[in-house]
Amino acid sequence: MPDQIRPVGINVMKEQRFPGLGVSPGVAFGIAHVRESGVVDIPEYEIRKKDVKTEEDRLVRAVRLAQRQVRRLQSRAKEMANEAGEELWALLDAYLLMLDGSRLVRGAEKRIGAQRINAEAAIQMEIAVISEAFQAMDDTYIAARLDDIREVGNRILLNLGKHPLRPLSALPKGSIVIAENLSPADMAQLDPSTVVGVGTLLGGAEGHTAIVARALGIPSVLGATDLIEGVHTGDRVIIDGSAGLIVVNPGPDTLKRLERRRAELDKASKRLARLKSQPAISRDGTVFKLQANIELPIEMKMIGHVAAEGVGLLRSEFMFMNRPTVPTEDEQFETMRHIVEGMNGYPVTIRTLDVGAEKAANAVIGEMDDSVATALGLRGIRLSLLRPDLLETQFCAMLRAANYGPVRILLPMVTTVSEVQQARKILEKAAARLKRRKVKLPKDLPPLGTMIEVPGAALAADALAQVSDFLAIGSNDLTMYTLAADRANEHVASLFDPLHPAVLRLIQFTTGAAMKARIPISICGEMAGDPQLTVLLAGLGLREFSMSPSNIPRVKQRIREMDAVAASNRANLIMDQVDSGRIRMLLDDFNGLA
Repeated sequence: MPDQIRPVGINVMKEQRFPGLGVSPGVAFGIAHVRESGVVDIPEYEIRKKDVKTEEDRLVRAVRLAQRQVRRLQSRAKEMANEAGEELWALLDAYLLMLDGSRLVRGAEKRIGAQRINAEAAIQMEIAVISEAFQAMDDTYIAARLDDIREVGNRILLNLGKHPLRPLSALPKGSIVIAENLSPADMAQLDPSTVVGVGTLLGGAEGHTAIVARALGIPSVLGATDLIEGVHTGDRVIIDGSAGLIVVNPGPDTLKRLERRRAELDKASKRLARLKSQPAISRDGTVFKLQANIELPIEMKMIGHVAAEGVGLLRSEFMFMNRPTVPTEDEQFETMRHIVEGMNGYPVTIRTLDVGAEKAANAVIGEMDDSVATALGLRGIRLSLLRPDLLETQFCAMLRAANYGPVRILLPMVTTVSEVQQARKILEKAAARLKRRKVKLPKDLPPLGTMIEVPGAALAADALAQVSDFLAIGSNDLTMYTLAADRANEHVASLFDPLHPAVLRLIQFTTGAAMKARIPISICGEMAGDPQLTVLLAGLGLREFSMSPSNIPRVKQRIREMDAVAASNRANLIMDQVDSGRIRMLLDDFNGLA
């Protein structure tokens, strides 16, 4: 389908609004460039038994062509002297792994022979099956990896149909790219000096595309329903990546309002930037530590921009996803070392592998029964203890990385004391294994901490604190499991309320248990990065917060404005309440929002 061009003589100047997910903040004004979707009609037909080999060969040729295309893109990525180029190269490397005997390719090959269908239909069916499994996941980060599967699948489909992919060409200054979807590779190749904004019909806040957009600093809104039908190349467009809104052909009033909003955001951004060198200390002298959550190495650039005091949560899953085999100890070590060295002496808290249940990683789960794919199934430490070989390898990589800077190890989805004790024995075993290999070890083993993200762990926090070196509250999962409500499920999303009294009481009990045991405690997740909740969390006794890097300046600003003693008094009042509406009102009143 060619780029959409505004029909001559037809009035299309009526203002239209398309809400979506604001994944990269900022307000951008520009001219739309509607990119072709790359989608073609997929033929589906039966083949004769004697033609199976011919069809399999067609698939092999299409896959090999896709591999050559990806390698050419990798060559371009090496020429990009920035973090986006590095991330693009890593993503394309993952694509190559998916093109080399992954579930997608293997499944399509089997369908050709078993169902006697053409290669296009086989790929399409396999994408559909994988999509169904991914879309049923509760974890938005892992579900977002579906974009990578589709990107590889579409590349194969276009090669089978002999429809060459049309890359984004050089665009004029002030362009806003509008597309059905943009792959991470597409996004990484955009030039921020010419492309001022991005809007897409598909995509989510946790996907690689969103992460690359944030790293490039391009205001972006993804997941805007009906967007493609409502905009044409040449239309005037405003992207509000902070509010999650795309406005097409804005009227005079909207232009003035959003121009004022952009000016206000720019002013606020400059004001927050001045806080970079300032400590996170309240007005009465209470010291806080603000750290960053990291999902992909590309986000390390953002850490430097906001002066985070370390990585409070490094999710290790990205090293295991979209590949047919698990990463080796050396591969994991090199990735971890790069991040630890990049923090220049600030601590890095690495979470052990949290896949299983809704987080699909076939190379790890292997031939296990489908029953593991449930929200209450094998997740985090449960799966790691079932595969101690994988956990020991991770520990070895972490211990080696700890030679290059302070490292802490965090265990996910813990519910019992014995799980922590078993993990500690495996950590000690890993250290002994490295010692036998005469590999250098840090002077002391890294602290081993427990993630509190299920009610059972929170209620047993006093016991877990006795066997842990530190605790970390995972507010997203703790809220979900406490209220039995998945925020990604539209039918119950309204029930997902971190200010529910039950959630707050679990946080209060956990914090008290850590303080009594005199071990560090932190909170990560969306609560940690919401400046409106900073007062409450600080009032409950929390002093370490880990969040998306972009949220650190706003939380620091709130800390520097508040009085910690007054925050404690307000938290005591809030904890006497039984209604989340009343809690929110008391919080808004303290924050000056009432």
